[in-house]
Amino acid sequence: MSVIAAEFGSGQVLWSLLWFSLFVLWFWLVITIFVDIMHNPDLSGWGKGLWAVGIIIIPFLGIILYLIVNGGKSAERAADEARSYDEATQAYIRQTAGTADSPSEELTKLADLHSAGTLSDSEYEAAKAKAVQG
Repeated sequence: MSVIAAEFGSGQVLWSLLWFSLFVLWFWLVITIFVDIMHNPDLSGWGKGLWAVGIIIIPFLGIILYLIVNGGKSAERAADEARSYDEATQAYIRQTAGTADSPSEELTKLADLHSAGTLSDSEYEAAKAKAVQG
C-alpha cells in the first residue's frame, strides 16, 4: 500500500481531482441539456431527436451548439418552471392551512350569493356558521 502512496504524489491527486470534477460537471451538463431538450415546447419530436443524437454522437460540439442556439430560452424556461412551481406550492400551502380566504371575505361572498338567490336561507346560515368557526 505504501508503494502506491509513494508513486501517487500530491500533484497527481490534485490532477485526478480536477479531472473527476470536470467529469462530474460534464455529466451534469449533459443531463441538464437532455432535460431541457425534452421540456422545450418550441421543438418538434424530430428536432428533439436530432438534438439528442447530435449530443450523443458529437458531444462537445453538440452541447456548445445547443447552448448557443437555445441557451437564453433555456434560462427563461427554467425561471418560468421555478416560478410556477413556487406559485403551486404557495397555493397548496394556503389550501392546506385553510387560509385561502379570510372569514370576512368568505362572509362577503356568502352574503352576495344569498342576496342573488343562489343560496337559500338555511344554506346561508349553515355556511355562515362554518365560516365564522373557521
